[in-house]
Amino acid sequence: MGENPGFMTVSLAGLAATAVLAFATWLASLARRDASLIDRVWSLCILAAAGTYFFLLPPQASARALCMLLIAAAWAVRLSAFISWRNWGHGEDRRYRQIRERNQPNFGLKSLYLVFGLQAVLAWIVSAPFLAGMSAGAAMNALDAIGIALAVFGIAFESIGDAQMARFKANVANKGQVMDRGLWRYTRHPNYFGEACVWWGLWLMAMAGAGWGGAWAAVSPVLMTVLLLKVSGVSLLEKDIGERRPAYRDYIARTNAFLPGLSRGEPR
Repeated sequence: MGENPGFMTVSLAGLAATAVLAFATWLASLARRDASLIDRVWSLCILAAAGTYFFLLPPQASARALCMLLIAAAWAVRLSAFISWRNWGHGEDRRYRQIRERNQPNFGLKSLYLVFGLQAVLAWIVSAPFLAGMSAGAAMNALDAIGIALAVFGIAFESIGDAQMARFKANVANKGQVMDRGLWRYTRHPNYFGEACVWWGLWLMAMAGAGWGGAWAAVSPVLMTVLLLKVSGVSLLEKDIGERRPAYRDYIARTNAFLPGLSRGEPR
């Protein structure tokens, strides 16, 4: 066997994996005039990076590396399948249509770096816990168990929230109403809360393996939490929703945006 590749080489290989998948999706988006295709494969870009680390890094902590890869696969495949199903037949998402309109002419070429290149880099940064955890040599310990439990809880929480919303929208009797049942009764965005739990859990696993040497991988859950709360998540979705749907203003007033909790005014 040859010499194991260095840490930086493996890291750049992960970036290459996300870039190749993003580039292929860009080509498909040109044919379909749909830049929102990146939403369907973004989680798979992260899985591609995690898989690259798993196969290139020396198997110093194979049990942890395998657990992290399985969590990545469960999260990525579920999210990609759900978004593909949800968006099937609806054309380009409204957010991407607005980006397209703002960046004419030649949006197709510009989208390579404005959308797909950016998402590839973000996916690579978010994959940091896999790089830190899979390169660590410490045996699995109690912190791994906590991290696994938090990540699995997050996948389950967002999956249940997505399923509840899908059932709600499928019922024509609910048209024009606000979903405030199930997990949505306790948080306006159970899918985002669950997502954050996944990445904080994976970071705990990285810390379990690498100790404080893996603290740098917190860039992943911090970035994801900021994106979910301030950029592409809560802030973007609710920017003008109160104007478009007045009933949602009441929902905002009584329901936490992110962390689950009892509705304000609800008996405790």
